[in-house]
Amino acid sequence: MRLPLLAVVALTFLRIVVGLHFFLEGLSHLRDPSWSSVGFRGAAVGPFAESLRGLLPQTGDWSGTLGRADGRPAADAATAWRESVVTGWSRLLDRRLAAAPLDEAGRTAARERLDDAAEELGGHLAEIGDDLAEYRRQAERLAAMARKPGSAEIPFERERLRTKRSELAGQAAGWMADADAIGRKLVADWDAALPTPEARRAAARAAGPSALWKADRFVSWSLTTIGACLLVGLFVKFNAMGGAIFLASVVASQPFWVAGAQPTYDQWVELAALLVLAALPMGGWSGLDHFLVRWCGVCRWLNGGQSGACAR
Repeated sequence: MRLPLLAVVALTFLRIVVGLHFFLEGLSHLRDPSWSSVGFRGAAVGPFAESLRGLLPQTGDWSGTLGRADGRPAADAATAWRESVVTGWSRLLDRRLAAAPLDEAGRTAARERLDDAAEELGGHLAEIGDDLAEYRRQAERLAAMARKPGSAEIPFERERLRTKRSELAGQAAGWMADADAIGRKLVADWDAALPTPEARRAAARAAGPSALWKADRFVSWSLTTIGACLLVGLFVKFNAMGGAIFLASVVASQPFWVAGAQPTYDQWVELAALLVLAALPMGGWSGLDHFLVRWCGVCRWLNGGQSGACAR
């Protein structure tokens, strides 16, 4: 494919600029231990919103109990949620005991603290029983609104659904935060019973990373890797398509035709740039691919079968 030198230089510059953006964005996520995709997932709208919100952190099985519009009485749903929270605490204790063993008296004391925390959570749920019942009624109302014909097509109806979901999510987050506070106090009591700092560190590691943390780390490393490869011109077509797929998932979470969607103009522009890089034989023009495709069959395949011939 013959292109003028100016076009080759412009496309190479485009590759480097896009690669630098991906690399710096991924690196900033990796360097910031507090970074999370919670905000992005929580703000998602459109057809993929539910799947993106599926990894949002929740205490216990809220979405399957109190957060589920299944017609159950609020008291039964609250009991089911409490059991799911206590089950999580119990599993955490088992992992902690495996990592930092205690004698029989220590294990008994730890179980007693777990029972006390479960009782405290039950008492809290009894105090807010009326609020939970109202929340359940509103959740049932929301489900009925979502089932109405036109609820997904009429802008006014979509906005009502979005507002109500946001309101209920805020209430749920507050109650889950209350349970988290009880859980943190429970863990602090367990830590206080451990004999050494080493045992406390071992017990802390037993909690393990969440599914959201794993997904966030995967995305961060993917962005960094894609950016680095585009910067040096390594497997350009493959990495450009990877970046394009990532950006496609971002714009799909905020479709412009859905009411309340956030603007994604920048992502659309960069998506178009990556598709250009993936469609043209960049490997034969610049970067490491120029040298690798001459002798490596895999490299040639990853670059769309380009032989590495330079543009003239």
